[in-house]
Amino acid sequence: MSRHGSSTTHPLSAGVVIVRFQNDTPYYLLLRVFKYWDFPKGLVENGERPLEAAVREVEEETTLTDLNFHWGYDFRETWPYGKYSKIARYYLAESPEGEVDLPVNPEIGRPEHHDYRWLTFSEARNRVCDRVKPILDWAHDYIQNGS
Repeated sequence: MSRHGSSTTHPLSAGVVIVRFQNDTPYYLLLRVFKYWDFPKGLVENGERPLEAAVREVEEETTLTDLNFHWGYDFRETWPYGKYSKIARYYLAESPEGEVDLPVNPEIGRPEHHDYRWLTFSEARNRVCDRVKPILDWAHDYIQNGS
């Protein structure tokens, strides 16, 4: 897992670990496609910066806007995965709103995801795959300890 940059030989996906607080407890937004739970993310388009892609993907996949990046713009990346050895880069942000919509993607004629959940750290950790666990761990540690 990289902290500051991916190899240019791998396609780059960008997303956001989104958190909301209820009674000082952080809840993380996970999206489900088939049996896989992950954070909102998608491919970085030509000429687009990864952070711009991450924010765009969050809005396209969840309709959430006005993300607060008050922890800064640090990020973590997964190791290469999938058929094309894609790398996923994740930023960390808080959402002031919790109403999520899973809109229809006009390219595929249906929502990209089947379900969403706001989950505590332990609930989220039990659902995400091994590739995403270090990302969730980083985000939770950052929220709890600022590092």
